[in-house]
Amino acid sequence: MHHFDASTEHLADIVLGYALERLRLDPVPLDHPVSSSELAARAGQTITPGGIGADEALRVFAEVLAPACISTDSTRFFSFIPAAPTKASLLFDTVVGASSFSGTSWLEAAGAVFAENQALRFLADLAGLPESAGGTFVSGGSAGNLSALVAARDAAHARRGARPARWRVAVGEQAHSSIASTLRIIDADPLLVPSDDRDRFMGPNLRRVLGEDPDPTSVFAVAATAGTTNAGIIDDLPGLAAAAREHDLWFHVDAAYGGAAMCAPSVRPRFRGIEEADSFVVDPHKWLFAPFDCCALLYREPALAKAAHSQKASYLDAIHEVDEWNPSDYAYHLSRRARGLPFWFSLAVHGTDAYRDAIEQTLDIARVAAEHIGAEAHVELVREPALSIVLFRRVGWDEQDYLTWSNRVLLDHTAFCLPTRWKGEMVARACFLHPNTTPEIVDELLDSMR
Repeated sequence: MHHFDASTEHLADIVLGYALERLRLDPVPLDHPVSSSELAARAGQTITPGGIGADEALRVFAEVLAPACISTDSTRFFSFIPAAPTKASLLFDTVVGASSFSGTSWLEAAGAVFAENQALRFLADLAGLPESAGGTFVSGGSAGNLSALVAARDAAHARRGARPARWRVAVGEQAHSSIASTLRIIDADPLLVPSDDRDRFMGPNLRRVLGEDPDPTSVFAVAATAGTTNAGIIDDLPGLAAAAREHDLWFHVDAAYGGAAMCAPSVRPRFRGIEEADSFVVDPHKWLFAPFDCCALLYREPALAKAAHSQKASYLDAIHEVDEWNPSDYAYHLSRRARGLPFWFSLAVHGTDAYRDAIEQTLDIARVAAEHIGAEAHVELVREPALSIVLFRRVGWDEQDYLTWSNRVLLDHTAFCLPTRWKGEMVARACFLHPNTTPEIVDELLDSMR
């Protein structure tokens, strides 16, 4: 199994051939899930003592399994947060897999870490963080938020010299679910701050809640959002940063979805204040055209994260003997795929101007969608889009109407567009991240609701 012999040559030919076929698809098929019973009947038992062979395994995947997976890079994928990786990043992802790098330490993968750090520097510069900033790539925003808030908690303990009975983090009402999950994992509690009339987490509200709280010293961090997942809302970053400094709190910004828009001059001013962050996350696998899974986690003062996350063991001593950058020191992980390399390669190939233009193009599509919704009688905007997420309602529909419609348009390959809830009401939600989504596709989506 580990020698490159004639059977491996054949395996490489058919697997890489299929990969090229997939890369050539334009447009990418949307596809849809099927039942487990249907998959069992069509795929059969694939794990056997003697193996089913390369040709049959690939046939089952290509003909049965792959079409039962929705393509997140389809121009018609509007649910959750889509992905639209460049061909360069997808191709280089195969190189990363074939190279079998361990991205744990500089000792094991100096070249890979060097390249990843250049990509991280690009993101740090976008946010306006100092030259001393740094971090690592982790699997996703959930892992990034967890690692950042662990560093924040440990830094607060070291700075204050004592732990409260229960640590807390100040959060807004629209914070991502991973923040709540992080707090459960680290056994901390949320200090929930009410939103303003535009649904934003605001500095004045944070000051008021802290001023009225009986135990404000138990709060160690503020977790803001730059582009909420449900509606794309950007919190009051300058106000929250100022309030955090006044109260000696770590300022973390979850920009997993929205942070990519810092590339776009048309909306960059909305992110003012992120330069004050002690840590922030942004997911290249969302709006920076990288393949899954890839989240950039950055710290203003990486030494604080290293103090919290660096693992000590006799067999690890060798990786700490050289004063170089070890990605394992900056998140809860140890073993790590060099997942930032496809993003680095695509940036290197295309240049940052191409990223700017592609993100502006998706913002334009969201604006077009909002305009077309405004021009139709059967649909209406729920709120003006802040970034590339558009919330809208079909006039006269109830919840079952939305669910029936969503299932129908997926099965007929019009779109994958799940409804969401906004202030208790079920509405439609479309997230536009693919620069090749056209106004005509938007109109097809709206026409499907007639």
